[in-house]
Amino acid sequence: MISFSTCWNTRRHMDGRALLNEIRELGFEYAELGHGTRLSLVDGIQKAVAAGEIKISSLHNFCPLPVGVIHPAPDYYKPSSTSNDERERAVKHTVRTLEFAATLGAPVVVLHLGEVKMRDYSTKLMKLFVKGQVATPKFERIRTKAITKRIDKRQKYFDQVCRSLDEIVPKAREFKVRLGVETRDAIEDIPTEDEVGELIARYGKDVVGYWHDIGHAQVKENFGLTRHEVLLERYRGRTWGMHLQDFAPPAFDHLPPGFGTFDFPRLAPFVTQEMVLVWELSPRWEIEQVRQTCHKAAEMLRNPASA
Repeated sequence: MISFSTCWNTRRHMDGRALLNEIRELGFEYAELGHGTRLSLVDGIQKAVAAGEIKISSLHNFCPLPVGVIHPAPDYYKPSSTSNDERERAVKHTVRTLEFAATLGAPVVVLHLGEVKMRDYSTKLMKLFVKGQVATPKFERIRTKAITKRIDKRQKYFDQVCRSLDEIVPKAREFKVRLGVETRDAIEDIPTEDEVGELIARYGKDVVGYWHDIGHAQVKENFGLTRHEVLLERYRGRTWGMHLQDFAPPAFDHLPPGFGTFDFPRLAPFVTQEMVLVWELSPRWEIEQVRQTCHKAAEMLRNPASA
């Protein structure tokens, strides 16, 4: 299933039907509702889907946005928060997203799960990466310290994530919607590669699975923390989908294919017909830049011989 995220055009539209029809006119049968979907767009979205103008592949939590929030905010409330009020709000709005997904016939909701509260080592590592200092003792020292500190501090935040999912997962089963746990780009974020496995084992692979994001995974690869192939092989058969985008160092993501340096055929051995492949592009790109590149690159993933 090839889809296209509304994160590209949400800001330009006041009507949800026009929002989705623009994506349909690009040649996409499916759309993902991004985490910038305002409440005012919901009525038009429902009308477009009911009329059969487009299908919804997935929703990115929170969708629609919480009342009063008018900009993309996937981390507005964190399921990992040690504030029970914030954590409960994260649960409330996630369940609301699940319910919305069910009404639209969308099979997957993509989740951010929060963070371990600690010093921001990832920004320090990025600054060293930009200076070309990855293969230096200083970079290795900071990376090792970051991983060690995270291990020391992670448990209470991971426990909060599990408390949140203890409430969310039964609702996902009730609504018959799966949860895609998205890979994140910072060491401080939840989940790590191992934590994805912990969550799938705890809640069951029928409802919780992995969601691969090219940009996020590439940052971690650049930091020497993992590789795309390692992640996708580990969660083979348990990956619900991917956020596709080109990427250029040091951390320019959400680019149309051909505008960065990412080698898309690397992903081809892991792509299945059941996966949701979503182009998640920045709104700064023009229609023709999108139209001319995304379909060809998606076909390359399905059929590497076409490259």
